[in-house]
Amino acid sequence: MLLPCRNAAATLPAALSSLTAQNFASFEIIAVDDGSSDDTWKILTRVSDTEKRLVRLQQPPLGIVAALNAAAEVARGELLARMDADDIALPERIARQVELLDCDDGLAACGTQVRYIPRSKVLDGALRYESWINGLVSPEEIERDLFVECPIPHPTLMMRREEFEKVGGYRDAGWPEDYDLIFRLWESGARLGKVSDVLLEWREHPERLSRVDGRYSEDAFRRCKAHFLKHRIKQRSVVVWGAGPVGKAFALELQRLEHRVAAFVDLDPRKIGHTIHGAPVIHPQDIDSYRGSYVVAAVGSHDARREIRAAWKAGGFKEPEECCAVA
Repeated sequence: MLLPCRNAAATLPAALSSLTAQNFASFEIIAVDDGSSDDTWKILTRVSDTEKRLVRLQQPPLGIVAALNAAAEVARGELLARMDADDIALPERIARQVELLDCDDGLAACGTQVRYIPRSKVLDGALRYESWINGLVSPEEIERDLFVECPIPHPTLMMRREEFEKVGGYRDAGWPEDYDLIFRLWESGARLGKVSDVLLEWREHPERLSRVDGRYSEDAFRRCKAHFLKHRIKQRSVVVWGAGPVGKAFALELQRLEHRVAAFVDLDPRKIGHTIHGAPVIHPQDIDSYRGSYVVAAVGSHDARREIRAAWKAGGFKEPEECCAVA
């Protein structure tokens, strides 16, 4: 278990207790104190006196990527799992993920479903995200929505060491390190799965790294998605389905990467017939004129993605070979 910690004294004891209470015994906890200024190191020291599965590492505040790679280098197992120092693993978490990977040799990695805590602080947007991410279980569902958001909650990730090492471990590319790793696993041909039960309680609070670090901004996510989308686009031009803010921003990023945006698709009659970023805006019924292009549904609404996918199905478009959804 790779467990990076920075100033985690308030939540670390509960996280460690949830790991030592697992009903799967044969694992180790590699906890890395990443330059904490609170009692994180004292807590790790105290717990390690009685919990021999806990290995402590200490480093200057180098960041989560350095902490994770340091932990992975020390870890001895064939499987590498992740958790954060403010989350809670349910007792069956490790056992269920090991079982899934043992039963399917074709899976390179898997996650679990999650539940945000404390529920009193979980807003509607987080609840919608929780429902969406928990609804992606099979490898096919995960791959289908890979470019919407990261389909596997990082604190639930368990992966085969050989697959992790094959893609070079974690790296800091200026965008989310977890999404980057998942993309590189997928790009290498790996299949990704998920245990279809809630096995981790994911703590929601405003100080989470994903809330305060620029590498997790909307712009950083968009750059990450556009970078890896080249694996699907190949040499084709792109049609962006959605001429709203999400579609316009994504089209600009694709153009920055020198992909040709051939057209936008939209239902708004005020936009149809005009141009955006040099590309015409067309009605969905005219999409066949751009059949050789790769079609990207760049919309923020789940309902809009569902309607676009229905139109793709009716028009005979194959997802993800000819089209995919992004957000």
